[in-house]
Amino acid sequence: MLSLTQQDIVLNQSARDKTAAISALAGELTQQGLVSEGYVKGMLAREAQNSTFLGSGIAIPHGTTDTRDLVQQTGVKIHHYPQGVDWGDGNIAYLAIGIAAKSDEHLGILKQLTKVLSADGVAEQIRQSNTAEALISLLNGDTQLEADFDESLISLHFPATDLLQLTAVAAGLIKNKQAADNAFVADVITEGASYLGQGLWLARSSKGVSRTALSFVTPSQEILHQEQPVKGLLMLAACNAACQKPLNLLAQKIYQNQLHTLFEADAAQVVALFTDAQPAASDAANTAVFRIRNAHGLHARPGAMLVSVAKKFESAIQVKNLQGDGKSVNAKSLMKVIALGVKHGHELEFMADGSDAPEALSAIGDAIAGGLGEGK
Repeated sequence: MLSLTQQDIVLNQSARDKTAAISALAGELTQQGLVSEGYVKGMLAREAQNSTFLGSGIAIPHGTTDTRDLVQQTGVKIHHYPQGVDWGDGNIAYLAIGIAAKSDEHLGILKQLTKVLSADGVAEQIRQSNTAEALISLLNGDTQLEADFDESLISLHFPATDLLQLTAVAAGLIKNKQAADNAFVADVITEGASYLGQGLWLARSSKGVSRTALSFVTPSQEILHQEQPVKGLLMLAACNAACQKPLNLLAQKIYQNQLHTLFEADAAQVVALFTDAQPAASDAANTAVFRIRNAHGLHARPGAMLVSVAKKFESAIQVKNLQGDGKSVNAKSLMKVIALGVKHGHELEFMADGSDAPEALSAIGDAIAGGLGEGK
């Protein structure tokens, strides 16, 4: 299986543009005996077809399918650009992963990078990394990039009579998740919560925290604290920058005067509101199953084509790989679609929920039948 290691990384590189960066990577791949002379032409041709910039400061230049006969051995070389390289369309790459793959081995790398690419602030972390160990830890997901927050950290309509009880419950949820210890619980109870307005209170602490996590609780009855309503309590255990995304989303809700959506939501919807995820499709969603015909599966180019079709429709569209782990993801997110690890012959189940759902599924089916830009 193709994977990323510290030995693949060359730090502190510079390049005048992406053509120079790709050429340098091709040279490394050639020197390592991974590819034959001429593979660079395939890498540049692939870049001309569609940008290999993925997001979060990462690009993955690789050859075209008709230059795979030049690949002697599957492998990668990684160049780190602290000053960045202009990858076109205003995108700056701080890390370029040159891939030599005989078939669809690079899908594993795309799947590995999914969490990195979907998190906030990753590009800056990549830029500032000064060791191969730090970069690999980041790319392998060993560095926490997103706050822990799922339905196990939510308690709705808890029979509390005051804010202190809600605080204890919220702290207990985080402690039970093993994201913090007793020192955290004691500190948030001692310090109390701050009123954010619209019925929402916030309690936070960094004491005894091992992983950044959120919890959310609401009371089953009306509660007042300091003459202000208590409709819900958000608790934050913070030990790194992983809390930035949910706090930014919360700030948007406060600014838009939409905190009421938190109190009206079920647990799954609360998670979606704080993670900017797409909630699960309803039972009334339209479904369809399509088999992927592309010889090398859903790599970046056909994946981008599929996502572009899905984005044309207003309906919420989810998809899962029936030969994968069975988890549904947002069909309008390229990184999440690629992370499904879809190979030739895999079946995808789409669930579209909205006024134009039937049309969306029909268009997706037609696109898949047409080869998603790679021919039938």
